[in-house]
Amino acid sequence: MTKPRFSFGDEVRVVRAVRNDGTYPGLQKGELLVRRGSIGYVREWGVYLQEHIVYQVHFPSEGRVVGCREGELIAAEVFWDAGLFQYGDQVEVNATLTLKGQVVAAPGAIGKITATGQGLQGESFTVQFGDRFLQVPARLLRQVEVG
Repeated sequence: MTKPRFSFGDEVRVVRAVRNDGTYPGLQKGELLVRRGSIGYVREWGVYLQEHIVYQVHFPSEGRVVGCREGELIAAEVFWDAGLFQYGDQVEVNATLTLKGQVVAAPGAIGKITATGQGLQGESFTVQFGDRFLQVPARLLRQVEVG
């Protein structure tokens, strides 16, 4: 086993969304626990299956303590770009999207981000509109506030 990269009190950033794997009480399996980019503080660490280092991280902004694998964390001071959208974000398209001449999403249609960072520059996203999944350039999307 390798030595852990982080220790008690270290400020860390989670680089991918952390969802409930069924072990977090009071929330449904698959429900979002912590958005990627969130800053937390290491409380302790342990080893899972004798080979994976898992950290107990307190995320004050979410009011949660969550288990994070080492590969999901970076030091908080390290540069990191979250990008425009994250998995699960609701977005609105600001142009007509067509497929083989047929309109599949009109301006104002609401979709859900299902994959992020496609293209050479990470400039497009897979968006689900109803039962269709379309790869859409970021410039044609805006985030919809859920509340």
